[in-house]
Amino acid sequence: MYPDSEILFPPRCISQLRDERGKEWVQLIDHLTSLPNEHEDVLGFSLLMIKLSSCLTCDLDSYRASLGCCTCASRTVGGFKGSDADMVRLFEDAREEVREYLAQDGLPMGVVALIHSEG
Repeated sequence: MYPDSEILFPPRCISQLRDERGKEWVQLIDHLTSLPNEHEDVLGFSLLMIKLSSCLTCDLDSYRASLGCCTCASRTVGGFKGSDADMVRLFEDAREEVREYLAQDGLPMGVVALIHSEG
């Protein structure tokens, strides 16, 4: 069993990614760590990490799961071949996906309650 592994990228790992890249990345991580987990920026970043780290294909019996989510995310961010600006652009795209989802009619009640609690 791997106690540090979860189904999808957990926001608790965001702060541990701070020193993986350059100045622009550090500014993004500092911004994200000042926000609550349900904020659209944190959700967008989590979506980005889920995509980059291929969380949806992770299996509890896999090597990635044995590393734990934070280590896997750190390796993913550190190994990204683009620039910090590329990563920030990918984050902004993922955040926009979250915004579009949250703007939909017919969201589950839990999501609606979460949106209204931020207000």
